[in-house]
Amino acid sequence: MKVTTTLASCRTPDGALMVLQEHDGQHYLKIGGVPLMSTTASYSEQQMAELACSALPAKPRVLIGGLGFGFTLRRVLELSPPDAVVDVAELLPEVIAWNREFLQSVNGGLLDDPRVRIHVRDVGELIDRCGQDRYHAILLDVDNSPDPLVQQGNARLYNRGGITRTKSALHPQGRVVFWSANRDKHFADSLGRVFKRVECVGAKAYPQAKKITHTLFVADRD
Repeated sequence: MKVTTTLASCRTPDGALMVLQEHDGQHYLKIGGVPLMSTTASYSEQQMAELACSALPAKPRVLIGGLGFGFTLRRVLELSPPDAVVDVAELLPEVIAWNREFLQSVNGGLLDDPRVRIHVRDVGELIDRCGQDRYHAILLDVDNSPDPLVQQGNARLYNRGGITRTKSALHPQGRVVFWSANRDKHFADSLGRVFKRVECVGAKAYPQAKKITHTLFVADRD
């Protein structure tokens, strides 16, 4: 029997225990015992990047909320030109440290790509303070879903005010993509009251999956 090893742990701002584990060469992140992500199921994160970056202009500015295991970042960099600026906001410094220490062979090395700027802060702060330095694409993967939330502090990103602020942080014709483990009609309706064009795209956890288990909420600014 192959052993599950806990590599590191910390407390989230809500006080929940977050652990990084390894089993049979794969890595898993859990918060309060709830599986949050793993290296075995990253397909929807890559699809998220493809949707967000489908029409980037020259010298694009991209914002990623939530580093995770870096799969979204990796695909964004693959799709972005050499002159892109990719801001990555990660609230928990431990996640950044774990990528460098334990996940170098996964995507940890991407943190040193010259296009990448790592911000140890709430992505909502970057959205609120971007001013005229707006983004062509924003990717938000900071929680399991708009409802229920793993971390209640993330609610400000998913309510009407958060959606409106995110729209303001986008260039005209810019796009935001929200990742969710659930198909949430209420959240889709909330997006539709702020953005004129909203699409709910089903996504698989991995290419061979028989079921669509995740939802990518895509909203375009006019």
